[in-house]
Amino acid sequence: MAEETNPDAEGMDADLADEWAAAMSEAGDDEGEGGDVDDEWAAAMSEQEVKPVQLEELGGASGMPALSSDMELIMDIPVTLSMELGSTEIAIRNLLQLTQGSVVELDRFAGEPLDVLVNGTLIAHGEVVVVNDRYGIRLTDVVSPSERIKRLK
Repeated sequence: MAEETNPDAEGMDADLADEWAAAMSEAGDDEGEGGDVDDEWAAAMSEQEVKPVQLEELGGASGMPALSSDMELIMDIPVTLSMELGSTEIAIRNLLQLTQGSVVELDRFAGEPLDVLVNGTLIAHGEVVVVNDRYGIRLTDVVSPSERIKRLK
């Protein structure tokens, strides 16, 4: 079972190999001529002028931070706000046995504050209120931005 070779394929492989060899030799020549690449980068970086960034002062008359025009672009983007009463882990066997009237125990005590989540990220805690026959939530504690960042890690 001898392998058949295609003479055209061999010619294309040889041409491709020649192109690669030429490209590799050019790359090798550039490294030899230009000296040390790190020195070139160091020289280019030393030519750059470094200026301190001026940050805008935050704060406005209403107590809310003043919004730049860039921030205005994102102000109408919708996010999902949800409240989490509690959670639990349950085996699939027990999940399949649930019927109407079944009670599932959650990991929270009665009267404990709910978690307020924005796109799945905890931002506050609150308590349930009823206003005009509709549920609502009264925020009792808002998580600081630095604490939110810590929880992401």
